[in-house]
This record gives sequence, structure tokens and C-alpha cells, in this order.
Amino acid sequence: MSSFKNIRFNITSVSPDGNNKVNVNPGDTTIKLTTLNKTLILRGHTSSVNSFNFSKDSKILASASVDGTIKLWSLEGSELTTLNSYNGSVTSISFSPDGKTLASAHTDGTIIFWNFDIDDLLKKGCEHLHDYLQNNPNVSPEDKRLCGNIKL
Repeated sequence: MSSFKNIRFNITSVSPDGNNKVNVNPGDTTIKLTTLNKTLILRGHTSSVNSFNFSKDSKILASASVDGTIKLWSLEGSELTTLNSYNGSVTSISFSPDGKTLASAHTDGTIIFWNFDIDDLLKKGCEHLHDYLQNNPNVSPEDKRLCGNIKL
């Protein structure tokens, strides 16, 4: 029998539709999201990312951190919302099959069920980004259409 100590592995996951990949280095606070068109670095957690999960429809990425927060991201890279846990570090997260509930497990042994509507979250994210996407001269014509299919 062999044993290994202090070996750290990158954490990688692929979205259910196979079009997106996420990678997190051990102890890192950032998330590398690779879509069909580009690679994005998602920043927002203040401590290392423990877990991440795609929604079943591959529209939302959830990330959980030692800092006790869960962040929901659009696949365009915008932070849609932050869920604050007061139950310590978040160790694991998973979406329900219908995508309307996210379960989170915490270091104190609690499990929290967060209920939300993904379409509403996408709408909020696009409302927040709309003026920036349309009016910033540094945004490419392709990126100006990122929220084009979301009804505001």
C-alpha cells in the first residue's frame, strides 16, 4: 500500500451540455471558465473555492468557498448573485434536477436549500450589464450581443 501526503489536484468539471469547462487550482480564489468562444477568470470569492457546479441546463455556474459564500455566475462571466451562509465554510453544492434549488453543505454539518428562478437571475444579470455592454467602446460587437436572448 502507498500513501501520499500534501498532494493537491486541480478541480475540473464540464457542463452537462459539454460546451463549458471549469477549472480551479487548490487554494485559489478565482475560477477559470472556458466556453466555446473564450476563457474567463471569475473573481469574487475572498477565500479558496471548495466546490462548483453547473445548473442542469448549463446556463448557470455556482461556486462555493471557504469564505462562506456561494456565487452564481452567468456563462458570460457576470456575477448574478451572492448567497451568504452563516454556517461556516461551504464544502459542497449541487443543483436540483429542475434547476430551481441549490443545496449547500457546510463545515458545521448543516445543509441549506436555496430556492430561486434561474431565468430571473439571468434577467437581473443582463439588466446590470446592459448599459456597459452597449455603451463601452472597448466591448467587441460580438460581446455586445451577450444578453440579446434575455428578455429584460
